[in-house]
Amino acid sequence: MPLTPHVEKHFRASETVRDLVIGMSDGLTVPFALAAGLSGALQRNALIVTAGAAEIAAGAIAMGLGGYLAARTDAEHYASEKAREHRETLEIPEEEAKEVAAIFRGYGLDEHHVQAVTAAIRSDRARWVDFMMKFELGIERPDPGRAPQSALTIGLAYVVGGLIPLSPYMLFDSTTRSLIASIVVTLAALLLFGYVKGRLTVKTPFRAAVQTLLVGGVAAAAAFLIARWVS
Repeated sequence: MPLTPHVEKHFRASETVRDLVIGMSDGLTVPFALAAGLSGALQRNALIVTAGAAEIAAGAIAMGLGGYLAARTDAEHYASEKAREHRETLEIPEEEAKEVAAIFRGYGLDEHHVQAVTAAIRSDRARWVDFMMKFELGIERPDPGRAPQSALTIGLAYVVGGLIPLSPYMLFDSTTRSLIASIVVTLAALLLFGYVKGRLTVKTPFRAAVQTLLVGGVAAAAAFLIARWVS
């Protein structure tokens, strides 16, 4: 009887999703709050669109730069820790070997297998260092192209998110009508965004959608009230 091949499906783009969440959530809330806050003060959609577009451009650059620097920091931290582990395998190899053995004992291996596996790992210094990085320090090797990719993902997500609440001000002449439409499309976008995020990362996309709607809605409302108060 033929066996059905076992195919495992794992989601491996968590960092990209994290960047999308950061960029999109801020892009939806901050430009919305700015446009809504200015609606009562200016009553001119052209000025609101100009101010909103300027904020989206500045926000996308700032957020993208933040993502780039964060990814660069992760890469530099990994390189620093790897150099330290390599130095320790040269200067205090027996202590490092004891740490390897302790890790395997924690998995329940008997002493005979612990010593055999430890000897096999320490026979290859590069493999030894990689093992210590992953299992002692819990640090995964970052993608070399992570920094520019993170900056681009966050920046573009911010632009896309920001254009959603600003778009009604481009389509309608009435500021009041634009504000109402902006509220509706922003809440709808938060709900849809939360659902898609939930489908990618958890098994309860509807719950994730509601959570995103509530959190994003509260953030947008708070930002709107502050903007109105300041204006």
